[in-house]
Amino acid sequence: MLTRKRLEALLEEALVDCYNEVEEVGALYTMIDDNLALPFRTKVLGLEVDVVKVDFNDAGEIVALCRRGASRQRVPIVDLPLPDPPPQGWEWIEAYRYWGRGRT
Repeated sequence: MLTRKRLEALLEEALVDCYNEVEEVGALYTMIDDNLALPFRTKVLGLEVDVVKVDFNDAGEIVALCRRGASRQRVPIVDLPLPDPPPQGWEWIEAYRYWGRGRT
């Protein structure tokens, strides 16, 4: 678990040059994409999946592209369960979740 102080520091690092919410989402996506170790395995609805990519959906949310065999599913990254131990770079997912909750 990250402290509020650490989450604020991550957001300060990512959002330093942002002027609006669209730019902030883009900046957080970049930090996740640059730092999250992919692929990694986790469980979604009780099934093991491989998270192979991060992307945006049509609503502008950051999503994880999950793969299980030939099946693919995009899961909003705010809803993605992280494995234990989490992959390298997981703190950027937590920073995005924190930002999305209005920093509460």
